[in-house]
Amino acid sequence: MTDKVWFITGAAKGLGYLIARDALRAGDKVVATSRTVDGLADRLAVSNDRLLVLPLDVTDADAVAKAHVSAINAFGQIDVLVNNAGRAQLGFFETIRDDEVRRQFEINVFGAMNVARAVLPTMRSRRSGLVVTISSVNGLVANPGGSIYSASKFALEGWMEGLSEEVAPLGIRSLIIDPGMMRTNFLDPSTARQGDLEIEDYAEAASAFRGFISQANGAQDNDPEELAALIFKEASSDEPARRLLFGADAHEWADTKCRQLADEIDASNART
Repeated sequence: MTDKVWFITGAAKGLGYLIARDALRAGDKVVATSRTVDGLADRLAVSNDRLLVLPLDVTDADAVAKAHVSAINAFGQIDVLVNNAGRAQLGFFETIRDDEVRRQFEINVFGAMNVARAVLPTMRSRRSGLVVTISSVNGLVANPGGSIYSASKFALEGWMEGLSEEVAPLGIRSLIIDPGMMRTNFLDPSTARQGDLEIEDYAEAASAFRGFISQANGAQDNDPEELAALIFKEASSDEPARRLLFGADAHEWADTKCRQLADEIDASNART
């Protein structure tokens, strides 16, 4: 089997790092990108002929285009795109400033689109490729305190559902990953930001939510090592899944949402 070339965003830590590590261990080639890449090549510890590390802000379309050119110059093709870069803007909607809402979408949605827009022409020319999108079960289910984060993930899911149908006739496959709560640094204050506008009506609920996030940080049930291995397995398959939920919590929340939606459809039918 020919070695694959992976283009991974958000590869400096967490799930992105583990996917890059696993691909390199399997003998594949990796373009590992992140806003900060200090020490990343040393941590991945492989020969330079199979690894290209690039600093990349996915919200900068020009920088993304240049990174794509560098990847093609280095390895000639891209077989697997992993759109993993993202962050969580948490808090109750009215407590979040407008610029923070827009920043959430710039990273989680438009950043992923920038990367796909750069990579897809190369995949189309070869009539081959896999686009892996790291979403969240919160792209299917929204909860208080996560409305803006979920809004960005709902948008990501809708875009990818449509895009997958657009590119499938061209030989390009897609895989949406919907994890539950992952034991990474994703909930660290440096990564998961909270709205800072004080509104008395939300004060008690917002305080309880912040306490929940603090307690959950580092104690999440789901192991990112297992998810990275699963993603690598699917990327190596001739018939990868189109969507994978990961974690008992993800399956439970999605199942509850499906049953709720079925009930709402029945109620709508009764009213109309």
